[in-house]
Amino acid sequence: MGEPPKNAASANRRFDTVLIANRGEIALRIQRACRELGLKAVTICSEADRQAPFGKTADSVLCIGPANAAKSYLNKDAIILAAELTGAGAIHPGYGFLSESAAFSEAVEKAGLVFIGPDASSISTMGDKISAKRAMIAAGVPCVPGPQTALPDEPASIERTAQEIGYPVIIKAAGGGGGRGMRVVSEAGALHEAIALTREEARQAFDSPALYMEKFLQHPRHIEIQVLCDVHGNAIWLGHRDCSMQRRHQKVVEEAPAPGIAPDLIGPVGLACVKACRQIGYRGVGTFEFLYEDREFYFIEMNTRLQVEHPVTEMTSGIDIVHAQINAAQGIPLELRQDDIRCSGHSFECRINAEAPESFLPSAGTITELALPEAPGVRVDTHIHAGYRVSPYYDSLIAKLIVHAPTRAEAMARMREALAGTRVEGISTNLPFLRALFEDEAFARGETDIHYLEKWLKQRRAA
Repeated sequence: MGEPPKNAASANRRFDTVLIANRGEIALRIQRACRELGLKAVTICSEADRQAPFGKTADSVLCIGPANAAKSYLNKDAIILAAELTGAGAIHPGYGFLSESAAFSEAVEKAGLVFIGPDASSISTMGDKISAKRAMIAAGVPCVPGPQTALPDEPASIERTAQEIGYPVIIKAAGGGGGRGMRVVSEAGALHEAIALTREEARQAFDSPALYMEKFLQHPRHIEIQVLCDVHGNAIWLGHRDCSMQRRHQKVVEEAPAPGIAPDLIGPVGLACVKACRQIGYRGVGTFEFLYEDREFYFIEMNTRLQVEHPVTEMTSGIDIVHAQINAAQGIPLELRQDDIRCSGHSFECRINAEAPESFLPSAGTITELALPEAPGVRVDTHIHAGYRVSPYYDSLIAKLIVHAPTRAEAMARMREALAGTRVEGISTNLPFLRALFEDEAFARGETDIHYLEKWLKQRRAA
């Protein structure tokens, strides 16, 4: 199964202290994993997070800059210096911030530290959508119809490409992500304006004007495959998730496994993802994202980091993904083999955000009262407490509510009960929206796609 690691030196990289270059619930989640593995966990914080609980529970904490993330959580030099000052041998970036920065991964390794994530080469390959698509095609992973090259500047050539693919098409930034840098074009007359707008958006957001074009699928679902790889050439996939419930390309609810997809249909795709990981020498955890329509899978991108929604896969696979990620970074061989993976039951995750349930505008302020559910099959990942002040400077995610049950129907019922038992006072949250969504009949039947939630919200506003 295994192949020699790309870099033999990476096969033995033990450390006893991890610096967590993140904040909020994911900082606490990584701290817990470190303690369970017998490692010390130190963390950084901004001035806005000086009193945050993730700093108080770490072995040590170092304030590295002001509230502005560019001068704190995105400050590469300050983070590496913090690791050196605290005696950390490794840096865990969590998700967001610098987690998918090839430059940061490289800088960490050059400083003689371990980056808990892929090497810079893998991040660069999979971070650029065009090179990622080429790598996936080479590994036999199915991709969305469209060329494997960036769009040229010549209008006539762009027009020919669109005609060959067939309208509607979607224009995407090659270095994009997070739902930014993309536009759907339904007819030839709107093509060039869409190209110009997306190119400028890509230039500003991703420092690269490179674009590519693909077929726009009308009613796809968003399906993810979780992979885990060591530095010895071993790789496995841990089942699949459905993340189709999205608003403005941002995930709201995730579940595992994806409903209605037969094992014999997804199995070859999972194995192709594993093959791709071996070909590029990938290490650690990662997620392959697909659009799924008419029993066909189409690769769209790979996230080279820990995902927000990793708990649903942990609940169904029984594998602690953060443990596995840290072990892989230390060069510890993966003991599990594909035949060992036995996913069972069904899991949902709701992202609880500090935002108005109707307008979705962020809601900062102090939490005056907090009630979180405690019951079998219910898990809450959060950093908030009564008296906690939600900052206006960062992402609005304040908690993740996760449930697990033997069947999808039972998991939905358990989530309804858990949502009913969750109360956050003093700020606005999206809890009313989540409660209403879990009463929706089409969602309960699994009859949704990535466009469903936007339509559902539009209908509710019009009612």
